[in-house]
Amino acid sequence: MSFQLTERVIKLLCGRIAYERGEAYYRTGKVAFLRLDHGSRVYEAAVSGTGHYHVLLQIDEHGDVHAECNCPAFYSYNNYCKHIAAVLLGVHDMLQGGKAPVRPFPSLLRQQDDLQDSVDDDRNGSYSLIQRKQPGDIPSRDIWIARDMMRLFEETAPPPLRTGLKFDQRTPLEVEFTLHPVPYGYRKYLFGLELKIGEKRLYIVKNIRDFLDKISRGEPYSFTKHFNYDPERYAFRPEDEAILQKLAEIQRNEQMFHESLGGYSLKSNGVSDRLLPVPPVFWDGLLPLLIQAPLVQLEQDGRIWPGLEVTDGPLPLSFQLGQAGDESYQFSAQGLDDVLVMDVYGIILSEGKLIRLSPSQTRRLAELKHMMITARKPYILISPDQIEPFVERVLPGLTKFGSIHVEEKVASRMVRTQLKARLYLDRVKDRLLAGLEFQYGDIVFNPLDDHGPKRGTDLILLRDTEKEREIINLLDSGYMTRTESAYFLDDEEAEYEFLYHVVPELEKLVDIYATSAVKTRLITDLRPPKISVELDERTDWLEFRFSMTGIGESEIRGLLQALEEKRKYYRLPNGALMPLESEEFQEIVKFLNEFGLRQSDIRGLEFRVPVIRGLHIQEDRGQGPVKLGKAYRELLHNLQHPSHLDFPVPPQLSDVLRDYQVYGYQWLKTLAYYRFGGILADDMGLGKTLQSIAYLISVLPEIAESGQPALIVCPASLVYNWRNELTKFAPNIKAVIADGSKAERVRTLREASQADVVITSYPLLRRDIEQFAELTFHTLILDEAQSFKNHASQTAQAVKSLQAKYRFALTGTPVENSLEELWSIFSAVFPELFPSRQAFNDLSRETVAKRIRPFVLRRLKTDVLKELPEKIESLQPSELLPEQKKLYLAYLAKLQQETLKHLDDDTFGQNRIRILAGLTRLRQLCCHPALFVDGYDGGSAKFDQLMEMIEECQSAGKRVLIFSQFTEMLGLIGRELGYRGLPFFYLDGKTPAAERVELCDRFNDGERDLFLISLKAGGTGLNLTGADTVILYDLWWNPAVEQQAADRAYRIGQKNIVHVIRMVAQGTVEDKMYELQQKKKHLVEEVLKPGQEAISALTEQEIREILMI
Repeated sequence: MSFQLTERVIKLLCGRIAYERGEAYYRTGKVAFLRLDHGSRVYEAAVSGTGHYHVLLQIDEHGDVHAECNCPAFYSYNNYCKHIAAVLLGVHDMLQGGKAPVRPFPSLLRQQDDLQDSVDDDRNGSYSLIQRKQPGDIPSRDIWIARDMMRLFEETAPPPLRTGLKFDQRTPLEVEFTLHPVPYGYRKYLFGLELKIGEKRLYIVKNIRDFLDKISRGEPYSFTKHFNYDPERYAFRPEDEAILQKLAEIQRNEQMFHESLGGYSLKSNGVSDRLLPVPPVFWDGLLPLLIQAPLVQLEQDGRIWPGLEVTDGPLPLSFQLGQAGDESYQFSAQGLDDVLVMDVYGIILSEGKLIRLSPSQTRRLAELKHMMITARKPYILISPDQIEPFVERVLPGLTKFGSIHVEEKVASRMVRTQLKARLYLDRVKDRLLAGLEFQYGDIVFNPLDDHGPKRGTDLILLRDTEKEREIINLLDSGYMTRTESAYFLDDEEAEYEFLYHVVPELEKLVDIYATSAVKTRLITDLRPPKISVELDERTDWLEFRFSMTGIGESEIRGLLQALEEKRKYYRLPNGALMPLESEEFQEIVKFLNEFGLRQSDIRGLEFRVPVIRGLHIQEDRGQGPVKLGKAYRELLHNLQHPSHLDFPVPPQLSDVLRDYQVYGYQWLKTLAYYRFGGILADDMGLGKTLQSIAYLISVLPEIAESGQPALIVCPASLVYNWRNELTKFAPNIKAVIADGSKAERVRTLREASQADVVITSYPLLRRDIEQFAELTFHTLILDEAQSFKNHASQTAQAVKSLQAKYRFALTGTPVENSLEELWSIFSAVFPELFPSRQAFNDLSRETVAKRIRPFVLRRLKTDVLKELPEKIESLQPSELLPEQKKLYLAYLAKLQQETLKHLDDDTFGQNRIRILAGLTRLRQLCCHPALFVDGYDGGSAKFDQLMEMIEECQSAGKRVLIFSQFTEMLGLIGRELGYRGLPFFYLDGKTPAAERVELCDRFNDGERDLFLISLKAGGTGLNLTGADTVILYDLWWNPAVEQQAADRAYRIGQKNIVHVIRMVAQGTVEDKMYELQQKKKHLVEEVLKPGQEAISALTEQEIREILMI
């Protein structure tokens, strides 16, 4: 044990009083130990007092004492209770070599069984924590702290004051609560409470704060020699205990309340120690408890009222208004001196009653009482100039406080008539003028005139001040400038806002009279504008016609410019202000924005734009002020529903194509029908090749008639795959491959017209682009179109120079790194859609998504292949071996230091390749240090793990594809497999195209169960449905590349569940790579709704994250 459990320590833990009482319990044999575990330093005991209490304590490895007791004091006292003190003294004696008394008094023995039942119940609750076996790696201190935290946040209410096991054995006490109003400050009052407590006789609590503190701690409190409060002998009724608990809470917050009073001392104002002031914030919680208390009374000015009577009124107040002299009036109030306003509580005290009012009413009544006190007489005099507003404003408010009596002489002169308000509007020298007039019967006046209404009588006019105020507020806040007797404004925008937004509100309150100069600014008969769009099928242009009553051709451009600038109105030549805020105008603005129209496009009431700019519009858009012509609607409908044109499926494929593939074929045909290009972006393995072949079969007659073959450009690895697929599904198509020597390729192109389809690779296209550019093809199909995602590459320039009537791109990953890649593909197959790269980059992702929607068809396997088996993806972590980890950390530290240097020197861009090369080294170390460390004869955790996985797969009859981006790693794996006598196939970038197809067929036929494949070389175009397990030995920056690799097995024809396993070395750069993948894989989902194929090139910040710098 790291410290000595001395008597001094026990006193510090429990306090002097608890220690002394605990010592008495211990020395008199009231402690019975139930458990003594010196090994784990856990002790459990029963302590007998007026009740029987269960104590559980532990001394942890740091020497800290953790204890619990189910007595009342434990929950409310900062120090430990006397029962814990008693047990600690027993433990102290045992640790000092003595013996603790384990034979308790007979009374305790007789009740041992009952106590044990209680203990068992406790163990099922909060006491059970120490009894259960805890994990060995969790310090006992943490377990106790966690327990204490749970108790801390278990409930926000303070713990109860009464928690004894045998409450019914204690004597209940009587408690009398006396509520007093206590003055503080000037004209302010608080409620305060005094207590009396006793058994048969009640004794005054002379120091209420000391008493509340004692009962909170579970300690006795001395009253007289005849009566002392002892918590083990006496108890409180539940109703009284609830109040005492609330008072204890008030006491704990008393200092804060004192500070909120600005340091004002209540004691300095005569408040004794007997009385506890009640802060207003606690009043709503305390009052219901006081009402339910058996003994409660209210004392005020020496009078006592038993019980608390709380009511909502009425107040015993009355008010009189009469004539004081020839001209003045007199107002008086009765009963104010008899009520005490407790405005901070919303309470009025009157004859022992607590009358509730709203906070605003109590504050107003407090002020009223103060005003009458200030008058120093029971009335005030009111001048004739004041009488009308006094009657209008004060008398209605006084009805909420009491009765009102108005002398008949005064009441007979009061006149109430309806307000008639008039507003006069005029325009003089580009300034709008407004004059206001109020009329009550025969009395007419300008409300802005300080002298008020002119009348030669002694009538008291009761004006509608609420309506008057509403009218004037509208004018004051309605852009107008007020003068001594009128309003004006000289700003056109403010004038528009006033005429079209404020005037309609004023019309509900006043009669408006406007001159012709004002009326000319208003358009009262505004008919909604109309815009129609027709398709000219001869020119493929859209014709717009704009029509609106009263708008000439010369005004249309200005009007549309105002709409484009989002102005609220447009000023016509005659000065009228045309509002542009209507739904119809906003609908037109939205519609024109969807076309990306600029002011330069609009040349009058009729204008034209290429149809390409309106192909993303929804066919149901033609509603409200917008009308779409029949031909245009049909075009939109056909693009959105390709099957509508009903192109027949080639007979030889009618039993081969799946429904979604038929839809894809119809989509290709529809785009070709309208001479549009597109991107077939189906998920890998969904048969993009087959859908394209169906299209080629359908246009075979056109190809033969024109003598223009179709051209298929694909990666070199897929050239022969395309020929084989054409031979399989369309043997009637004559396909030739432009390969071999330069002379052979030139000859093939010269004879291209004799073929139906020409197939070439992207590398050969670049070499022979001059020859290809001289030819015109019927259809151009660009497979794996991500091959020219870089618009500045030679491949991209080459495919853009090809001439073809119809153009399509095939790719499962139309976007890998950035949206510019999408533009690069469209610039090759449909350049009219986004004419310039800069214009494309200026578009929002939402706009790009809308524009490309008809021209990108993308389906996921999970959406269309319900019969496809499940694909399970999992991570297989591994820890670097010690020697491997030592190398890794050394290289990591070196790379971190170099990278930080370049980042600090702003030379990151210049050294980017060097930094990325360093990252590659770290990844190779994760795979196997032997990849580049000469003479390394140690092992690799991931390599060893892979061999174990292969053995398990072999035993389970699994057939496995193993991908790595490092061919050297594949070599290491292959050598090890050879040593183990496990045959495998191998494919990398050097494998000839024809041999690739052969290897895939042999694998699918079951010749061997293992296939080692280079990630980049074998990630596309291969059909390896014979596999059911895919192992990605190392991660690639782009998750789309990994997805392509996994989908070599997970594609049409797969009958088994496919398990994709990514191997990751924990705590390394591979961990960070995986996090980066997950963070960025949804980058372009806003544009391509299905799919997860985007990760940007590594930025400086991303490299910082990967290297943890």
